[in-house]
Amino acid sequence: MKSYVTFNSSSNPFLKISSLLSLYLQVFLFFLFQIHFCFSSSSSSPKALIFPLKTQTLRSPNKLQFHHNVSLIVSLTVGTPPQNVSMVLDTGSELSWLHCNQTTRNNQSDPTKFDPTQSTSYKPIPCSSPTCINQTQDFPIPASCDSDNLCHATLSYADASSSEGNLASDIFHLGSSDNISSIVFGCMGSIFSSNSAEDSKTTGLMGMNRGSLSFVSQMGFPKFSYCISGSDFSGLLLLGDSNVTWLMPLNYTPLIQISQPLPYFDRVAYTVQLEGIKVSGKLLPIPKSVLVPDHSGAGQTMVDSGTQFTFLLGPVYNVLRTEFLNQTGRVLRLLEDPNFVFQGAMDLCYRVPSGQNSLPNLPSVSLVFTGAEMVVSGDRVLYQVSGEIRENDSVWCLSFGNSDLLGVEAYVIGHHHQQNVWMEFDLEKSRIGLAQVRCDLARQRLGMGL
Repeated sequence: MKSYVTFNSSSNPFLKISSLLSLYLQVFLFFLFQIHFCFSSSSSSPKALIFPLKTQTLRSPNKLQFHHNVSLIVSLTVGTPPQNVSMVLDTGSELSWLHCNQTTRNNQSDPTKFDPTQSTSYKPIPCSSPTCINQTQDFPIPASCDSDNLCHATLSYADASSSEGNLASDIFHLGSSDNISSIVFGCMGSIFSSNSAEDSKTTGLMGMNRGSLSFVSQMGFPKFSYCISGSDFSGLLLLGDSNVTWLMPLNYTPLIQISQPLPYFDRVAYTVQLEGIKVSGKLLPIPKSVLVPDHSGAGQTMVDSGTQFTFLLGPVYNVLRTEFLNQTGRVLRLLEDPNFVFQGAMDLCYRVPSGQNSLPNLPSVSLVFTGAEMVVSGDRVLYQVSGEIRENDSVWCLSFGNSDLLGVEAYVIGHHHQQNVWMEFDLEKSRIGLAQVRCDLARQRLGMGL
């Protein structure tokens, strides 16, 4: 029998105690958490590390054709001496990379880019190295050899943006001076984008998929977790085993792996099995055959922190769209504009009076996986389109899109629907764990909100 993720705030003891006792308890748990890590970490696995996550509106390089996207940002330092960088957390990419630039016109370093000439620990990787030959096989575009015999990488995206540069290694400083590691990354000198002003808001991207050159694979962590608040859009990234006693039991869904290369199947993505979709508890009539990858690999379901929303293949999206429209017909006013499609993929939108303080009760949408369920409820089911006004109404769209309209042959679970869900990626046991949790409280309990 499948076990499903549920959350009952009235049964959570942390929400019943007084604010003063809660503060003392948070402090106690933080020190207990740190002590546990010090004694439980073994020599074979690196010590667990915690980073704050923040959300930032930008048009980040993405597999989907987004013009404005909300991304998860982690900040750290790279090089010797350390340079500050901010990186988009992306479980859908392998190679981590930084915008690299040597000097500006004033002969000064650009603070929004990483300057390799100012780092004594920076080492370019030759194309004859085993790293370039053997560890780039899962790149969408194979690595090549440039005129200086250095390993050259090219990344391209569906919105026609791309980046090029050389593979290199340098010291990444993680948390403190004691936590440093040499990481292979892409030092991208050429960035081609339709919106360079917004792209410059971050220094680069932290690839976190299962590829051999992803950040988490190189660091050797057996698992990592993140949690994104649904209230203040902050969050946390935990590298290593959490062992958090106050966390509700995780419901695990296994990762799908195939050994045979297929043209449309990403073998190093976090692929899970989507078994069905519910709207207000009603299981939709979706044939199982359309939820599994076909002979070409098209139709896999990927959990991707680098994508904001969730996208479904056309036949499944249309079933969800029809049912959601039927259940909201009496409480929401439909936006009847066939020419308006939010972000090229979301065509079910509504008009909500601008003076209305809250949305009516909305049907929940549940994504049913093997062994776990992700429930999307409340305001997360809809998304307000910034700057879009019709007379005195704002525009809200269903936060699920049609991946067929983007030319993407996959189901993609974005981070908007992962809010207030503890997401654990267990590489050692090839599974993903989920548990509903107040992520703002989780930050406090881990000593990040005191």
